Amino acid sequence: MSTVEEAELAVEMFDGFKLFGMLLIVHKAALRGARVETPSHQSKSAFRIYVGNLPSQVDDSWLEELFSKHGKVVDARVVYERRGGTWSLRGFGFVTMATEEETCDAVYALNKQILEGRALEIHFEPL
Repeated sequence: MSTVEEAELAVEMFDGFKLFGMLLIVHKAALRGARVETPSHQSKSAFRIYVGNLPSQVDDSWLEELFSKHGKVVDARVVYERRGGTWSLRGFGFVTMATEEETCDAVYALNKQILEGRALEIHFEPL
């Protein structure tokens, strides 16, 4: 990462993410001998949703608005990557709902829905 903010965003987005069935643990690196506070995995919400195949014009507020129709959105983030000095959408993001019921409602209501010509891929993101 080129900035502390980028590193913090990467930790927030990918710590606890499942990849090929394995749980990723992502922390910021520190100089040898320095201490870095690491958040407890127990504080992560069990109501996190993976949202894939997002249209290119989606941003955090768009994602939050879409999911808020199904309950209280605690957090909504799309994932970007840096390409040649600019940021571009990776095509996926994460939404955290307030309750299990709202999480289930959102997943079942929105999975495979066509938005901007793309079928959303939405599923539970177990921690």
